[in-house]
Amino acid sequence: MMYRSFARLSALAASAALAACQGAGSTVATPRGTAPDSLAIRHDIEYLASPMLAGRLTGTQGNNDAAKYLAQRYQSLGLKESAPRYFQPFVARPPAHNGPSPSLPTQNVFAILPGTDPALRGQYVVIGAHFDHLGTSTDGALDPDDKTAVRRGADDNASGTAAVLELARLLAARPAKRSVIFANFSGEEEGLLGSAYFADHSPVPLDSIDAMVNFDMVGRLKNDRLIVYGVATATELPAMIERANVTPKLTIAAQGDGFGPSDHSSFYAKNIPVLHFFTDLHDDYHRASDTPEKINAAGEARVVALAERVVRDIADRPARLTYVRVAAPVQASSREGTDVYLGSIPDMAGSDTPGLKLTGVRAGSPADLGGIKAGDIIVEFAGKPVKDLYQYSDALYAHKPGDEVTIVVLRDGQRVSLKVKLGKRGG
Repeated sequence: MMYRSFARLSALAASAALAACQGAGSTVATPRGTAPDSLAIRHDIEYLASPMLAGRLTGTQGNNDAAKYLAQRYQSLGLKESAPRYFQPFVARPPAHNGPSPSLPTQNVFAILPGTDPALRGQYVVIGAHFDHLGTSTDGALDPDDKTAVRRGADDNASGTAAVLELARLLAARPAKRSVIFANFSGEEEGLLGSAYFADHSPVPLDSIDAMVNFDMVGRLKNDRLIVYGVATATELPAMIERANVTPKLTIAAQGDGFGPSDHSSFYAKNIPVLHFFTDLHDDYHRASDTPEKINAAGEARVVALAERVVRDIADRPARLTYVRVAAPVQASSREGTDVYLGSIPDMAGSDTPGLKLTGVRAGSPADLGGIKAGDIIVEFAGKPVKDLYQYSDALYAHKPGDEVTIVVLRDGQRVSLKVKLGKRGG
């Protein structure tokens, strides 16, 4: 979810934070310091969301070059490789709207930092983020009418990838008692494919993973507000988040659910406690306008600092976290219903009202035909409450094309109930 400008590279070189990277094959120097480095974060985002990587669409050369860059960064930190050159190759097979599923050769990237405690280093904390985005594909784009646009994904999810890299630098400088796996997933935009493959082919026994901490869209901190999902997936997590939120404090909206449309779901489905850090949706989500100059790198550094304290709390505590099982929402973790289509265009930027605010609807779409309008806030979908994009996605993907559902929206402060027949994407 991200974008970038090379204008700041000279400043980065002057500060000795990072060497300018001219391509995926370049050698990358690592920054020094014991606090999160916003310049390093911005540099990583600017490379990953640069035009040369063309949006990192799964199965493309830009995605492969991004993977090489990540491997080089881990190598420069001296982190252990557990697969050939830090890569975990797999074939992504996203669900097809028409015809057979495509086969997209791609790879996850991961590295391991051994723990310092002989009694605990056989247990792991996974710190992860997806590094793929939409590229030139209009599938899933919220500006699909622009057929030539490159969606480079600065916030989605170069920001999360940069957060993982910065945490790798900080933890490598001062390792924790438990071991840490830094994981970057491909195929997330196609349906959590990379994280699902990682969880099914874990480099370590799954029962040795104490927690998974996910970063997806953490580059747009606004008004000091941070959303953290998964706090109810282990009994100790709420107190850990509270302890980690030191002055100057962030305003944290703690959500309990461990499922949702991002990679932590693949781990929670394997009975692993999870956290997902998220700075909320914005107008540029899944659009070509998600560019690096809009990233709040200083804000992301604050998110990384808080996350580092949480990770160290998990990784250094004598006992393991106490996993809490919560019933999975229907299809919440797999996006199996991605062919179901409403035609709504989310717009949650700056909205304080619970629900999914819409910036518009596609002409002739089921939403349009059902009477949904720009500015409406979806608060209920087929009898299920909708407070955010996650709950909306869960409710939508629990249905199939042709289903008739009742959608309740707030319009000018009034609840309006609408009957909508769901369509099929691409149909």
